[in-house]
Amino acid sequence: MAAGIYSFVVEQGATTDFELVYKDSAGELIDLSGYTARMQLKPSRGSSETYLTLSSSLQADGTGLNFSGSGGDQASNNPTSGTIGIYISHTTSSNLSFGSAFYDLELASGSGDTTVVTRLLQGKVKLSKEVTSGNY
Repeated sequence: MAAGIYSFVVEQGATTDFELVYKDSAGELIDLSGYTARMQLKPSRGSSETYLTLSSSLQADGTGLNFSGSGGDQASNNPTSGTIGIYISHTTSSNLSFGSAFYDLELASGSGDTTVVTRLLQGKVKLSKEVTSGNY
């Protein structure tokens, strides 16, 4: 199955927080236990330059791909929900400076030669530059 296409906007200096639910062809939630995820924002497809990498290993500020859904909090991790939260903290987004980027979101299960990688989503990301800046 081909990756879905979804484009979104990251507002510089603001928190980006949304989620998607991964279901099979029968509409049943896919248990993400044992899966890992990764997503990169790049200036073009195939570019070696990366603007931002998100993974299922969350950064200290919560930025990453959370299998318990949105909110950037992995404490209540529930991979059986089939939910993937895409979370970019206001701190991380403040440091972004690109205009637009391409991304794809991949899930991996298994290990070594038996790893199965699925591209779930792909699309474009626009960065909406902030006007008001500073620390809170």
